[in-house]
Amino acid sequence: MDFVHLHIHTQYSLLDGAIRLPELMAKVKEYHMPAVAMTDHGNLFGVIEFYEMAKDFGIKPIIGCEVYLAPHGYRKKAGKENLYHLVLLAENEKGYHNLLKLVSISHLEGFYYKPRIDKELLNEYHEGLIGLSACLHGEVPLFILKSNYEEAKRAAKDYEDILGKGNFYLELQDNGLEEQIKANEGLIKISDELCLPIVATNDCHYLRSEDAEAHDILLCIQTGKNINDKNRLHFSTDQFYFKSKEEMINAFSNYPQATRNTMAIAERCQLELQLGEYRFPKFPMPEGENLSDFLVKKAKSGLKRKFILHGLKETDHAFYFERLEKELEVINQMGFASYFLIVSDFATYAKKNGIPVGPGRGSAAGSLVAYALDITEIDPISYGLLFERFLNPERRGMPDIDVDLCMEGRDQVLKYVSRKYGGRDHVAQIITFGKMQARAVIRDVGRALDMPYQQVDKIAKLVPAIPNISLEEAIANEPRLSALAAKNPTVKRLLTVARAL
Repeated sequence: MDFVHLHIHTQYSLLDGAIRLPELMAKVKEYHMPAVAMTDHGNLFGVIEFYEMAKDFGIKPIIGCEVYLAPHGYRKKAGKENLYHLVLLAENEKGYHNLLKLVSISHLEGFYYKPRIDKELLNEYHEGLIGLSACLHGEVPLFILKSNYEEAKRAAKDYEDILGKGNFYLELQDNGLEEQIKANEGLIKISDELCLPIVATNDCHYLRSEDAEAHDILLCIQTGKNINDKNRLHFSTDQFYFKSKEEMINAFSNYPQATRNTMAIAERCQLELQLGEYRFPKFPMPEGENLSDFLVKKAKSGLKRKFILHGLKETDHAFYFERLEKELEVINQMGFASYFLIVSDFATYAKKNGIPVGPGRGSAAGSLVAYALDITEIDPISYGLLFERFLNPERRGMPDIDVDLCMEGRDQVLKYVSRKYGGRDHVAQIITFGKMQARAVIRDVGRALDMPYQQVDKIAKLVPAIPNISLEEAIANEPRLSALAAKNPTVKRLLTVARAL
């Protein structure tokens, strides 16, 4: 019999999940599991990285999310209410798009302490989604723990009605908690009475059982507490790890259908993402024009204007036009005409509205087309800059033009772009993720372990000042770190936990 994990929190459950994707994939392969799910708290930040990595490892990726559900509606933003958890898995492309919609709305409209949705919204975007009743914070198990069985049963029926028959599963876990035992008993009873399927999960937050302490420290860092604080968020068991299929099958030997159903769900989830295709917003064209010809016309007229503006000798014009035509040929051949026209459009808008725009930086400064379109203010020929470093047909990839806008007018430009190119559905800002660097993680873990600041600072300063050095590399390069760990159990604990994070 096989089993797959359908409830996993990776590093993208920020400062809560302690599972790194490469290690997760290696563990899935080690356990000979055919598929694995990603269900981070309230976000889909890591799904593309997860999807591509799983495919590279020959593992079926199942994309999901543990969403927060507001009992009184996601629009209500007053007081602090207890939110219900619900695991949603994308069965197909429609389900994936609906999951994207739900998570986007939860952040853009429902955010209040947490990104939130509600049942009405779920009902609107339920197609293609499979729901699991989640951990002890799910609505159904919560009512069971409150000894309100009828309400738990009603909630389970609600989810089945919203998601459709066969699309809502009652989630059993075996984590050693007394509350979980009570919840499981109630869930099995509801399953029998309402003919709802059950499924076994482990709500994995870390990879190995020995990582439980590192995860505990991570929660301390998240909440600004230390391990000696009595009133702190704390998992009271070390069982929320990525268990083998043998462990899971043994744990649910009395309910084999719960483990079998993990495979049934995995087989139902057939999502293939079309990645690597360019889908540019449509640049509004004058009547009878096409993108390629319009770009050529704009670039040539823009270059002529630069000649006049900067007094370029007429004898050099032919050389400039030859370079321009070569660049235009590459840009049009690669299908990037729309991209250049859009960037030129909002850079021009900013300048016309008195919003300072940077002269250009990075490899885009090597493009004469970018210069002619007023995207940059640097003549690449006079500085000997190469277009091929920016765009090369032999090296397929999106052009990346960095446009620096004055912070005081930046929002005005963003609103202009959003209005012109389709609003929220077509315009987004990118996110960046800060990773714990070697020195910083030592300091954070030391603080969480309630160690004296001076001691921790001294240890952190032993990490070599090399950009992006990992703690593993730091310990290998600096023998004093290993020596301190060998002498002092507290330092050894500090470095062990810090390495895990």
